[in-house]
Amino acid sequence: MISESLVSSDLTFRATAGQALPTGTACATRDDIVAALKAVQDPELMLNVYELGLIYEIRQEENGDVLIVMTLTSPTCPMAGEMPGMVANAVASVPGTGIVTVELTFEPPWTVERLSDDIRLMMGF
Repeated sequence: MISESLVSSDLTFRATAGQALPTGTACATRDDIVAALKAVQDPELMLNVYELGLIYEIRQEENGDVLIVMTLTSPTCPMAGEMPGMVANAVASVPGTGIVTVELTFEPPWTVERLSDDIRLMMGF
């Protein structure tokens, strides 16, 4: 289940998915979380959000909860209302994750320098 809220004072959009892990449950690995992020594609560019450099931070707590801070290529992106929920759902589907919170920020702004080397090469940068 996703709950979303817009905090207008700092222009942060948050999406939450998942549920608390039962005590003693093994937590997902960072690699598993990254793999889930690589499965989420920007629908306009058809490239994954991780390789696009849209993921600024992945913070995993000892109880399995995950905080992801991400951005979009532009503050006017029409997917701003949907992308955090897509990311939260993808990561929450990974066994060993608890409550997943995704915060959308535009500080610092995204630039092409955030692209992975593979994507830069593919796009000719």
